[in-house]
Amino acid sequence: MERIALVTENRSDMDLVAACRSGSRDAMRRLYEENQRRVYSIALNFFGGDIDKAADATQQVFVKLFTKMDFRGEAALTTWLYRLTINQCIDEQRKSRRLLNLEEWFPLSEPVTKMSLADEMQSGEIAAEVQKVIASLRPKLRIPIVLKYVEGLSYQEIADVLKCSIGTVSSRLNRGHKLLAAKLEHLRNEI
Repeated sequence: MERIALVTENRSDMDLVAACRSGSRDAMRRLYEENQRRVYSIALNFFGGDIDKAADATQQVFVKLFTKMDFRGEAALTTWLYRLTINQCIDEQRKSRRLLNLEEWFPLSEPVTKMSLADEMQSGEIAAEVQKVIASLRPKLRIPIVLKYVEGLSYQEIADVLKCSIGTVSSRLNRGHKLLAAKLEHLRNEI
C-alpha cells in the first residue's frame, strides 16, 4: 500500500513539475506556496536565525527551481527540494566566508525595547543561544539535526535527502547531540 502511495505522490509531483516547465503560473504558484515555508525554515535554521540570509537563500532556491526544473522524479519532490535547499545554503555560506562582515566588527547600537515578561525574555535568549550553537556545528552535523528536529523527517527521509545510509544519519545525529549537550551544558538548570 505504501508503494502505491509513493507512486501516486511521485506522479502528482511529476504532473506539477511538467506544468511548471510548460510555463503554468498557477502550477508555479502552487509549488511555491506548498514549499516556501519548508525551504525558509531549513535556511533559517542553517543560518542560525539570520532572517536576511534565510530569505536570500529561499529566493535563490525558487529562482533555480523555476529556471532549471531538473527534477527527474527519482525521489519525492520534497526530498529533492530539501537537497536543493541544503546545497544553496552551503553555497551561500561559502560565498559569505569570502566577504568581511562589518557588522561583526562595528555592531550597530539598537534601541532597547522592554519585554513585557522576564520569562519571555529568558526564553528568547535561550532559544537564540541554542540556535547559535546549532549554527556553529559543521554542516555535516547541523543539517541532520535541522532535518530531524525542525522538519520532523525520519532517519530514512534524512538519508534520502543527504544521499547516505541510515547508519550515517544516526552517527551524525549522535555526534551532533553530544556536541550540543556539551556546548549547552550551562543551560541545563535554566530550562
